[in-house]
Amino acid sequence: MPNSSLALSGLDGIYIGSECLLALFATLGNALVVWAVRLNAAFQNTTLCFIASLALADAAMGLLVMPLAVVVSLGTAMPSYGCLFMCCLMLVFSNASILSLLAIAIDRYLRVKLPTRYKIIITERRVWWALGLCWSLSLLGGLVPMFGWNKAGSRSSSFLRCRFMSVMRMDYMVYFCFFLWTLVPLLIMCALYANIFYIIRTKLSQGLRGAGTFYGRELRIAKSLALVLFLFAISWLPLCTINCVFYFHPEPQIPPYLIYLAILLSHANSVMNPIVYAYKIKKFRTSYLLIVRTYILCKKPEPALAEQTTDPES
Repeated sequence: MPNSSLALSGLDGIYIGSECLLALFATLGNALVVWAVRLNAAFQNTTLCFIASLALADAAMGLLVMPLAVVVSLGTAMPSYGCLFMCCLMLVFSNASILSLLAIAIDRYLRVKLPTRYKIIITERRVWWALGLCWSLSLLGGLVPMFGWNKAGSRSSSFLRCRFMSVMRMDYMVYFCFFLWTLVPLLIMCALYANIFYIIRTKLSQGLRGAGTFYGRELRIAKSLALVLFLFAISWLPLCTINCVFYFHPEPQIPPYLIYLAILLSHANSVMNPIVYAYKIKKFRTSYLLIVRTYILCKKPEPALAEQTTDPES
């Protein structure tokens, strides 16, 4: 037993160090995304607004969720409802990520399905309403356990070693967080992107005059955003699967290192998106270079970079 404790302590150290690195990269990378969107002259592009919302959620993962995950992993003694609130807060921002991804998928679908009516349907006011709805629902969904769906009920005034499994019910994590809040939106988004690619391929095959440039650009953007969705799915599904195993088959013991690895993979998703944007979307790549050159290295911006960043069609 002593050897097991020492091994677990060493594993905890590796996990905490990894969380700190991920928190740093997630915060800085997504702050760069928000900065790039803010500097971009095409900020009125609604997809960029939803990407900024996703980046804010990912930055919050680095600033709040990962540090809270470290506190929970240490089993710090605190009131049971304080522990419950911390665990709920960790769910709020993952919910916001999912709904931001769904908003992006719906926006791109309308863009290719109704290109002539898109600007009439997607007004600035409706975009802000959609963003407000995403974050409001994320907050309410994450705080559901605070209203009774938890393990802390009779111990509301007592202290305990704060662990996620000590206060959160697995039926909430499986049925509400995974099946309803993660799996259903993922299936909807997969259907939307499949339809987007079908529409684009059909339009390109028709060879309509003037449509090639528009749908070619939409195809590149759709591929990039579909990659973001794919990375989100493969990052979060292992942890959701482990939660299902805990709930449906509580007897089998899952090795702690697998649990930590699944948690780290889910948190690593917040680091991936800025890299995808830089690699796949030219608008972000040029904006990143402009920010680094002008505001970090304090050099005079290159005219070509500044022109590309302020060009709505770039």
